[in-house]
Amino acid sequence: MLVPAIVIITAALVFYSIGVWAERIQRTLKWWHAAMFAVGLACDITGTLLMTRLAADQAAAGVAMSGADVLMSWTGTLAIVLMAVHLVWAVVVLARGSEHAKSVFHRFSIVVWAIWLVPYIAGAAGAMMG
Repeated sequence: MLVPAIVIITAALVFYSIGVWAERIQRTLKWWHAAMFAVGLACDITGTLLMTRLAADQAAAGVAMSGADVLMSWTGTLAIVLMAVHLVWAVVVLARGSEHAKSVFHRFSIVVWAIWLVPYIAGAAGAMMG
């Protein structure tokens, strides 16, 4: 189950990054960017559920969580919440159609993306170390 979880979490990184950086480069929010945010969020939730199940199996086997695991857990939860807020806000901005709101939306996108990288990097570091 670890390999599928890693693949799905990495797919989340790819899809979410495409949406965030394409929106920033194009300097306006478009519906396909929101679609990339949604696919990235879906992948992140799926991968996180798989990782949570693995952690529960390890805990049942008596394996203690590392510091990186704790960091990844807290920041991962925060990242999912922020990604969901980001997606909802993107849909609202697009539905309202304000050109100004579409053109400044990327500021929030970059912040959410950067926060999302913390649990991704923590998870990768933890996997490499242990």
